[in-house]
Amino acid sequence: QLRIVESGGGLVQPGGSLQLSCVPSGFPQDYYAIGWFRQVPGREREAVACIVRSDGRPVYIDSVKGRFAISRDSAKNTVYLQMNNLKPEDTGLYYCTLDHLTLPNFNSANYHCNNGDTWGQGTQVTVSS
Repeated sequence: QLRIVESGGGLVQPGGSLQLSCVPSGFPQDYYAIGWFRQVPGREREAVACIVRSDGRPVYIDSVKGRFAISRDSAKNTVYLQMNNLKPEDTGLYYCTLDHLTLPNFNSANYHCNNGDTWGQGTQVTVSS
């Protein structure tokens, strides 16, 4: 059974930090990358950060560079998103997904986070004073 479980969200003040966790299970290990996306009501889901499976290369959208860090712990089968200096515009429902569509030989230097076709329930991040 394919399953993704996200956790770690919460309510924080601007400037605060949170660490999100993503645990996928049941997936074949030929995915290209694991990514974090976020969605705000009335807007499309957007990619935030992802990490390439083959070389661990992280990819970030411009608005989170220098504040967010994506990492993985293979032993725990967990991908983390460390979010620092949070801003109100970071508020949203954060989802994790696996990209099985990108071909394995795609150059990671040119990779942009790609949608997967399986999503977890998401974890809510609210940044507010």
